[in-house]
Amino acid sequence: MSLSTPGRTLLVARRPGAFPTIGDALLEASDGAVITIAGGEYAETVEVAGLRVTLAAAKGASVVIDGRGADRPVVRSLGGGLVLDGIELLADTSSAVVADDTELVMDRCTVSGGRGPAIILRGTVGFALTGCVISAAEQGIVVDGAPGRIEDTTVEDVTGDGITIGSGADPVVRNCTVTGCGLRGFYVYQYARPVIEDCVISNAGHEGIAVAHRSTPVLKRCRVSEVGGSGIAFGSGCGGSVTACRVENTAEPGISISDSATATVTAAAPAGHGASGDFELDDMLAELDAMIGLPGVKEEVRALVDELQVNEWRRRAGLPVGTAGHHLIFAGAPGTGKTTVARIYGKLLKALGVLPAGQFREVSRRDLVGQYIGHTAEKTATVFEEAKGGVLFIDEAYTLTRLAGSGGDFGQEAIDTLVPLMEEHRDEVAVIVAGYTGEMVDFLAANPGLASRFGKTIEFENYSPAELLAIFARMASAGDYELDPGAGPVLTGHFGRVSGDVNFGNARDARLLFEKARTAQAQRLRLLGRMPEVEELRGLHVADVEAAIAR
Repeated sequence: MSLSTPGRTLLVARRPGAFPTIGDALLEASDGAVITIAGGEYAETVEVAGLRVTLAAAKGASVVIDGRGADRPVVRSLGGGLVLDGIELLADTSSAVVADDTELVMDRCTVSGGRGPAIILRGTVGFALTGCVISAAEQGIVVDGAPGRIEDTTVEDVTGDGITIGSGADPVVRNCTVTGCGLRGFYVYQYARPVIEDCVISNAGHEGIAVAHRSTPVLKRCRVSEVGGSGIAFGSGCGGSVTACRVENTAEPGISISDSATATVTAAAPAGHGASGDFELDDMLAELDAMIGLPGVKEEVRALVDELQVNEWRRRAGLPVGTAGHHLIFAGAPGTGKTTVARIYGKLLKALGVLPAGQFREVSRRDLVGQYIGHTAEKTATVFEEAKGGVLFIDEAYTLTRLAGSGGDFGQEAIDTLVPLMEEHRDEVAVIVAGYTGEMVDFLAANPGLASRFGKTIEFENYSPAELLAIFARMASAGDYELDPGAGPVLTGHFGRVSGDVNFGNARDARLLFEKARTAQAQRLRLLGRMPEVEELRGLHVADVEAAIAR
């Protein structure tokens, strides 16, 4: 009896009724097949041609494909589509993965060893590498013309270049770490046009990012440090842009641009100036501005920054500066961005030189309140000490009051402990308390000196339906989903109906609805009976949104 029914799952395992090797399963697989591999080591190499197939580790299993000793790649694919999910690949005398004109998807895979590049992606078909780790190879990843994306991936301890992008390729490389490269972290050449953003490059023998042969990359918010050459170098005839990138502890100049290059540099920190307060301040304010909505909150925070900046200028000029506390009250409904703004505020205080560290410590009642008299004071004092130098953010602070009816005097003990600490260490920490507007009034009445410890109350208004739609759309885009434009009116109408509910969670509810829509899409695609195309995997339809709303 054949096991190659289209779309059927084939099992590789060392037991009766299963295929003993991956190669055996591939011989029986038809287009769209999913091959589930039981835990274990499989000493073989895999070749796929013109077939769309998934190789996935069984749930919770550790699967190793060991191609060491073979004179060919561990996995070779030509045409079609190949998904590698949760698999470890071992190579030594050849590359681990070679994909030619293949729609390759690698998720949570580990690649070790190999002569030449560990992963080679060639052709004009899209690819996606997510959450992978590549190490101990001669080179890391080579993208030769192919479009696609590399996200949340680490390339480490390679003797040559970490990631090479050439032949006009225009992939997006996001949130990746490239470290321990004998040559360059990134090498961009032959008219390549990648977008490289939010990546960390360190400990390379030569340049962190080298651009050559008329390439025009877009570099955003990358950090380059501890490299033997310049942090970022543009060769003759190259263009592109560098925006908000940090370069430190590199050869001089930190950013090198050839006389005939046309690359532009915006808000970048040169070598040796990576801790520039002005750079960090601009970076944090840009992060604040990028948040959806909250115009009043943004205005209040900018006013605080302006005041602190002027105070610092007065101090440098030898002029008197009044005592300024940094403690704030964030009032408003849940899901309105209070935690995110508190994090940014801590970074702003660090950039301004007001606080030395700017770290963020988020706590709630259970982190402060003990189980017996005296225990609460000890816990609260410990938490406060750990927060020194940064921000102590107390969410739902009103639950500490007697009026909240959630523990009475023990919560009051936490408040009574905080009040003198906030005054004594007002220059060393910023305490931000958050909660519903009405309940925060009761909180401030819990101790006679509490209200005076806070310099300002910032009110966080509920998001409008249009803003919630924008938040939902941003979540979809961040997850590489394409939201059907027809879903906009459906979402706006839904948010308009539910936003008046007492327990409405604003962005939290938008996040929950997005996750439900993803689930609905997954259920819809599973019924296709075949492996979906990339565009189908990305598409979030009106029906998915309607199903999520109905749940």
